[in-house]
Amino acid sequence: MSTIVCLQALTESEAARIQAVAPQWTVVHGKEPEKWLPHLPNAEIVLGWRRTAEEACLQPGTPLRWVQTWGAGVDYVDFQKLAQYKVMLTNASGVHAYPISETILGMMLGFARKLHLTVRNQQRAKWESVGLLGEIHGQTVGIIGVGAIGEETARLCQAFGMHVLGVRRSGEPSPYVNEMFGEAGLTHVLSRSDFVINTLPLTPATRHIFGREQFEAMRPTAHYINIGRGGTTDTEALVEALLTGIIAGAGLDVYEKEPLPESSPLWELENVILTPHNAGSTVHYQERAMDIFLRNLQDYVAGREPSVNRVDLDLQY
Repeated sequence: MSTIVCLQALTESEAARIQAVAPQWTVVHGKEPEKWLPHLPNAEIVLGWRRTAEEACLQPGTPLRWVQTWGAGVDYVDFQKLAQYKVMLTNASGVHAYPISETILGMMLGFARKLHLTVRNQQRAKWESVGLLGEIHGQTVGIIGVGAIGEETARLCQAFGMHVLGVRRSGEPSPYVNEMFGEAGLTHVLSRSDFVINTLPLTPATRHIFGREQFEAMRPTAHYINIGRGGTTDTEALVEALLTGIIAGAGLDVYEKEPLPESSPLWELENVILTPHNAGSTVHYQERAMDIFLRNLQDYVAGREPSVNRVDLDLQY
């Protein structure tokens, strides 16, 4: 009998939904590792992924054929080992479109209306003007890495009357992006944008894709928002750009080192909004991730390869 191992606790309803799609399978899950660790060597499907699973599963003769991660980022995965053992990889991309796009809009509105400065005054019990306030209506936003999150962000930006520029590897158009560019158009988009949104995954090709040259290409009135992966940004170059006025500010949910060290100058900068890598958090997360897994599971038990959010092991996204 084939085995599915979930590296977290499932509700009775969630376990029943999996069992309904794969009635002949054994489903193992639990919050405590001791509940699922002994079953990993026999797992054909693993839901969730961590170093413990990699060590137990990726061995000669493994029955493991498919890993479904519970998040969108997969930069922690050993792609070479998965390829070596012919294991398919899918992620939970798409779960985050609503919550992360709302965080992005929140940051843009916060900067435009200077809410971050007002909150600081509130903490000091200071009734003080923070100066003239801006608007995001009529502004230009550049979305770097237009996937599910980028497209939902673009839709919301258009509702605010913003002009949306996009960069994606394929250069293929999107219904909510006014102008789409391929990778070669990055600098052009940076030079035109009032807000630059980084939604990129971390791969060898995107590591430090935002550095001194890219920040210098931006407008001094522009804001940089990163909700993709911290490693796509050269932190030293970003801090320099913020301190010297090369860019106006930054909204960050992800960092090169997490948790963000207490010694980081980012904590003290008034032109920065920081969130603790929780932009994707939502009360609906588990339900949406389970829906993605079940759609793939239906294909798998029917003899087809899972196709929703299939990760290319060579491209690493």
